[in-house]
Amino acid sequence: MQIGHAAQMLLDHKRILILCHKSPDGDTLGSGFALYYALLSLGKQAQVLCHDNFPSRYNFLYPEDQAPVEKIKPDLIVAVDVADTQLLGEKLEPLVPYIDLCIDHHPSNVGYAKNTLVEICAATTEVIYQVILAMGVELDAKIAGCIYTGLATDTGCFKFTNTSARTHRIAAEMMEAGAPYGMINTLMFDTKSPARIAVEREVYNTLDFYYGGRCALVAVTHALMEQSGADEYEIEGISALPRQIEGVDVGATIQERPGGCKVSFRTSEAVDATALAQTLGGGGHARAAGCFLKVPVKTAKEMVVAAVGKALGG
Repeated sequence: MQIGHAAQMLLDHKRILILCHKSPDGDTLGSGFALYYALLSLGKQAQVLCHDNFPSRYNFLYPEDQAPVEKIKPDLIVAVDVADTQLLGEKLEPLVPYIDLCIDHHPSNVGYAKNTLVEICAATTEVIYQVILAMGVELDAKIAGCIYTGLATDTGCFKFTNTSARTHRIAAEMMEAGAPYGMINTLMFDTKSPARIAVEREVYNTLDFYYGGRCALVAVTHALMEQSGADEYEIEGISALPRQIEGVDVGATIQERPGGCKVSFRTSEAVDATALAQTLGGGGHARAAGCFLKVPVKTAKEMVVAAVGKALGG
């Protein structure tokens, strides 16, 4: 599907429901609310839904005069930054057969929606930006802030290799449109709660190395979370820590969750993170990917180490 076709679908409907993935991050929320504000500016009704509560660190994205969960009777359902239906969570699972449009940037998108717009780029907000312009919507500070948030968070403040020249150009345009980029970058990258610091300290205590130091693995267990007092949103970005160690080609983070373990991979250019995650039933990007294993932490470690070993050539 082309940008113009997706824009026309949105223009042709009046009540749009926007779905974000569970454990929401800056890109899915930035995409969802950028589209939300754009639709409102056209006189349409819109609603953003997520399986999980919206993290407080993203409060600046949410509407001031209208709850984001205001109920409407949608005539179009759109998923943003959702590569696979399993990422929507149980609460949104009944809506899966009715998803009319998916706007995404993941190469691993499985094409579950009736119509799919996928462009491989730094963030889904890059695609949303193009759709919004094609709809004839004029950018304002709210929309710009949402788009900038997605760009900044999915590129690690523009330092990841997924960052392109176009990413920078769009970010610059968002700054000119009034995005509060200083506040966003401070909140996303320079602000940590005491609980987050406690988690990081304990996470480093779980650090293990494999394959001559080319793989570093950490585990975030329920016990560790309880001890630190952190919630799951405060550990966003923790998966970047093991990859930051010199000589590491694969950084793996295992987070104990209800029903199993969430696994996140961060890799150097020597390893395709998507291919690695796919061997365990997941997906993602070339340098960042993940999966969910319905096994205990100990078993998850064994599976991850074995998969990494194959990815590193044995």
